[in-house]
Amino acid sequence: MQGSYYSLNEYLKGRFGEKVYKLSLDLGLTCPNRDGTLDTRGCIFCLEGSSSFAMQVGSVSERIENAKALIAKKTDARKFIAYFQSYTNTYAPTEYLKSIFTEVILRDDIIALSIGTRPDCISDETLEMLSELNRIKPIWVELGLQTSNEKSVEYIRRCYPNEVYRHTVAKLNSVGIDVITHIILGLPNETLEDMLASVKFAVEAGTKGIKLQLLHILRDTDLYEDYKNGTFSALTLDEYIDILFECIKIIPKDIVIHRITGDAPKSHLIAPLWSADKKTVMNTINRELKLRNIIQGSNV
Repeated sequence: MQGSYYSLNEYLKGRFGEKVYKLSLDLGLTCPNRDGTLDTRGCIFCLEGSSSFAMQVGSVSERIENAKALIAKKTDARKFIAYFQSYTNTYAPTEYLKSIFTEVILRDDIIALSIGTRPDCISDETLEMLSELNRIKPIWVELGLQTSNEKSVEYIRRCYPNEVYRHTVAKLNSVGIDVITHIILGLPNETLEDMLASVKFAVEAGTKGIKLQLLHILRDTDLYEDYKNGTFSALTLDEYIDILFECIKIIPKDIVIHRITGDAPKSHLIAPLWSADKKTVMNTINRELKLRNIIQGSNV
């Protein structure tokens, strides 16, 4: 493939006409994979309380102001996306969610809401509420697919079948809400073909955006125990770039690539340790993609 891919920066500048920055927020919710509804252990890679980048203190408006203060030295952006990141942000009574989301979406400095959740945690009532808010400002729903490989699905304890993801994407698309799909690259025992199949599955289901995420092995997770026991190896940077290149090649140019790697709490990161040096990693990825004739103005 030659040319460019549709990066988040390009999309944001085209849609909103200026620089936009994401503010990571934490509603303090849990997950059916942790509260005993489906399981109590969470996904195998998930560290409880690991969303360390999400603002957690104070009212929602206070959290937004605190998050803005934290990034004030990094950006001169005046407009922001409120990103409800931690755990399952539709896993609460709809009226409660509506009050929170409405308060945020009516702020002049917020131009969109991005809501991280599970595809099995969007009821018809919640869908209707999100549809109403989407008429005020854009609502994005971020779904953690991670993989479409059924063996991997069972291994990581995702606790919902692929068809639920497909059905939820269709429902969200039917009311004009864009879906962003998270896919993990480097899950144990997955081949390149498995990872490409997950990308194709998300594209065919109708996702409007994709986040490609390097698998991080974090201390105090079940995944770490398998890693420590030698069950699998972490990707090298060269291996990750090769996989990333092949994934980008098959993503249609009208689908926004929101992320091409990711962060992990350094205090808990076990592997791959090279991923902790974000600046070097991004410079290496950008340089290598340009050598392979892919121009990317990406955001991570």
